[in-house]
Amino acid sequence: MEKKVLRAGLVGSGFAAKFHFEALQRVFSTRVEITGAYSPSSDNLVKFTEPRNLRAFENVDQLIENSDVVHVCTPPVTHEPIVVAALQQNKHVIVEKPFTGYFGDGSTSFNGDTFSKEEGLHHAMESVRRMLDAEKASEGKIMYAENWVYAPAIQKERELLQKTGAQIIWMNGEESHSGSHSLTYGQWKFSGGGSMIGKGCHPLSAAIYLKHAEGRARNGRAIRPKSISARTHAITRMPTFKDEGYLRTTYKDTEDFAMLHVVFEDGTIANLIASELVLGGVHNWLEVNTTNHRTICNINPNTSMQAYTPAQKHFEEVYVVEKTETKQGWSSISPDEGWFAGYQHEMDAFYRSAAFGELIESDSSLASDVIATIYAGYLSAERKGAEVAITIL
Repeated sequence: MEKKVLRAGLVGSGFAAKFHFEALQRVFSTRVEITGAYSPSSDNLVKFTEPRNLRAFENVDQLIENSDVVHVCTPPVTHEPIVVAALQQNKHVIVEKPFTGYFGDGSTSFNGDTFSKEEGLHHAMESVRRMLDAEKASEGKIMYAENWVYAPAIQKERELLQKTGAQIIWMNGEESHSGSHSLTYGQWKFSGGGSMIGKGCHPLSAAIYLKHAEGRARNGRAIRPKSISARTHAITRMPTFKDEGYLRTTYKDTEDFAMLHVVFEDGTIANLIASELVLGGVHNWLEVNTTNHRTICNINPNTSMQAYTPAQKHFEEVYVVEKTETKQGWSSISPDEGWFAGYQHEMDAFYRSAAFGELIESDSSLASDVIATIYAGYLSAERKGAEVAITIL
């Protein structure tokens, strides 16, 4: 039986667009034809498209018109208009995290440290609402590209929950490393926040997803987040911070450390950390404590492969793992980083859904809950950790 052919269009030409392109090479459930890419930076677009032999589109509307599935791999400040435009043309849209947010009032004086976080919460949820409304009116669907959801360890935990009937009673998790790839990261007007949204969206999405999955398995209804208490800190911007050159310090008006305490509808909890202050590579993990089992999901690093070299020169041409500062000594090499992180799994699932109508694990409902939780978290942090109710759409 011949596989259905779907046309993919990539909006963006940076880090996310590159790993989307690589993940598309491992979609096996359908035939994917990458029609091309668009980026407002013509130089970056040429650098992205030429070596991959892709068409460089002149504008985003032209790319959407020539695609069945649109990949939004751009800074989050641009997500809403691209997602809505794709849905209005009845196209499926894969949107990178963070889903959306609040990016200021457009004034040159806007400062992420000083604006009203209650106002930010309101505007972020209005953005979410507009995107959900566009999806309801469209033949296309929103596919929330949260790779943690599709990481094999998280999907195995979902299977455990479904087959054991367990109740998750508490979770611990973290995403941290020494700083983002993005040049715009660290400015609220581009990123919609700092570590809480840029890093925290990952373990938070996984935690909320597992409570969604647990509720559906046990009661036929997702268990959703109810309230949050959070704190944020800008450690590298303190005058007392000792900069030794290993951590990125270019944050202008965003936090580089966040702690989230989330309470779900059933009274169970999740404690999550997100930061730019960890050396030694990416630190991505989620621990799930239930009524009949306990699971530790190590997304990155993991011990599937470990290697030692007495001098870094021997590994100069070897990719070891994301964000590591040195290759000398022992390294936790990831033999297939995209597989462990869930990139190819999510992409294959999205294209199965686009081709055959299968339900997806990482949908707009999850994306909405994550943004609602994060921006309620920013309001809580503004109030020095006071509990804030989460708006559920």
